[in-house]
Amino acid sequence: MKRGIRRSIMMAMGLFGLLGCAGTPPTNLGVHNGMLKECPASPNCIASQTENPQQRINPFAFTDDPTAAFSRLQETLASRKDTTIIEARPDYLRVEFRTALFVDDGEFLLDRDHQVIHVRSASRLGYSDLGKNRARMEELRQQFEISLKNP
Repeated sequence: MKRGIRRSIMMAMGLFGLLGCAGTPPTNLGVHNGMLKECPASPNCIASQTENPQQRINPFAFTDDPTAAFSRLQETLASRKDTTIIEARPDYLRVEFRTALFVDDGEFLLDRDHQVIHVRSASRLGYSDLGKNRARMEELRQQFEISLKNP
């Protein structure tokens, strides 16, 4: 009996420890001089405005009205169970992406002149994300493109 109680206590402690993997929300995100924040050197960040080829991802392109495209993106993000919109402005979105244990921060910046939406996604904790941020953004890109075909 004592062994079962001890095991339950250890499991509960482990679970509480893992819940702490969400990390603290960053305070320095947003748009600075028309750009999203640069990625750190760690491989757990991807961005469309970086020159680093390992972290570079293409922005989301669109051909329709910029305001309509950005609205579609916001609807796509709002429909995802793993995504919470934290900040929404006419040309900027900040979201939290949640996995079972971790929280990643995503940002989207509308570039009306070039008909693209710049993206950035970074893990709050750890060094590597095992490609999760890139895979999620590519999945979002597909959902965004499908939303244009199926309004």
